[in-house]
Amino acid sequence: MRKLTHEEIKSRRKNLQNINEFERNPIVVVCDNIRSIFNVGSIFRTSDGAFIEKLYLCGYTPHPPRKEIDKVALGATLSVPYEYSKSPMEVVEKLKKAGYKICTLELTDNSKDYREISNEDFPICLVIGNEIEGVSKEIIDIADMAIEIPMHGFKQSLNVSVCFGIAVYELVNKFEN
Repeated sequence: MRKLTHEEIKSRRKNLQNINEFERNPIVVVCDNIRSIFNVGSIFRTSDGAFIEKLYLCGYTPHPPRKEIDKVALGATLSVPYEYSKSPMEVVEKLKKAGYKICTLELTDNSKDYREISNEDFPICLVIGNEIEGVSKEIIDIADMAIEIPMHGFKQSLNVSVCFGIAVYELVNKFEN
């Protein structure tokens, strides 16, 4: 075994010049009032890796152009379609009308394990929430489902960008299989 060179890795990847020629995974993500600019940068980078359709940055979620986002995103703000909206609820309502299943990544009285998503749940809108308050009650009220990541220790949750990474890659896996 040998580590690949940067050129070998680059040769296996899509490039910005033709990235829009590829079909994206039928996953859109709504960031509901994320506080940390660094979490947003990480969410962009993971969104590129998962090749999602679109990222909606809503409420007071920081959005490009911001050097702090770019520093963490490492160019993913150029490869991930995104939009800013003041109202996360308006975005979620629009997506629901367009046929997306609304799925919150949140602890609720009816959350299911994130691995229980099925292929019938696509296209899907994954809503991730504020680092302290989580997803807003208004969005939970109209969501089709809630998923959670089991916690086996003392803490009740993971960092929002870490949770997003775990969940979105499971969604990609479910969609591809």
